[in-house]
Amino acid sequence: MPISFIKMHGLGNDFAIFDARNAPLPDLNIITLSNRKTGIGFDQMAVLARSDKADCFMHIYNADGSRVGACGNMTRCVADILLNEMRQDNVAIETDAGVLSAWHSHKVQGWISVDMGAPRFDWDAIPLAQQCDSANVPITVDGYSTPFTVNVGNPHAVFFVEDAEGIALDIVGPKIETHEMFPEKINVEFAHIIDTENIRMRVWERGTGITEACGTGACATLVAAYKKDLTQNAAFIHLDGGQLHIELNSEGRIIMSGPIAYVYEGSII
Repeated sequence: MPISFIKMHGLGNDFAIFDARNAPLPDLNIITLSNRKTGIGFDQMAVLARSDKADCFMHIYNADGSRVGACGNMTRCVADILLNEMRQDNVAIETDAGVLSAWHSHKVQGWISVDMGAPRFDWDAIPLAQQCDSANVPITVDGYSTPFTVNVGNPHAVFFVEDAEGIALDIVGPKIETHEMFPEKINVEFAHIIDTENIRMRVWERGTGITEACGTGACATLVAAYKKDLTQNAAFIHLDGGQLHIELNSEGRIIMSGPIAYVYEGSII
């Protein structure tokens, strides 16, 4: 029997979204489905289920089949589905990382905003393999050293460089992702400051590789830049696929705002 899905993306960070709220799904071969030549092709996959705490539970998987605690761009996409479906001003989406609230952005028409929660900085919350200063982790990979690490629903290592465009991300990214300092692997961002309200960032996503955009990576980058006194508490993050607006508000919570897009609806047989 055909299994329906929706293909969406946030700034080119693309997803296949399956709905299991009303009927269970059979086991899906995520690696096969993620293949861009022989499958649907996506960076991450979502399976929506019922939740006792929120409007739905969003199970998130990387292209390699590994499970993910949070995905900012995907949350915006699923939020738009729910906002239109339920005709509500706000929706709540449960993930492995907690319950995230989302709403139509007041910043730009058509954008979706998500409260991504408070960042975590303790070394064992990221997690790191040993106790150390999470803002200056003592590692060096191909000449890049002491990243700022933070958990924003999943772990990130942010490196500030003079020119993010010049980084051989396909080479250094996987080396950092799998470094022994990161027992659960890690997402990797290279960024440079344009000015106090704009940051250029490129990302290597754990379990996926180079992507056009990463919502939690943008959140991590803003938090790192603000904590290092490089920017204000809010800035536009410029990614390969476009820009997101990230704010660390007065309550210490991260608000992410950005666009979403529907690509097509399909089914697998």
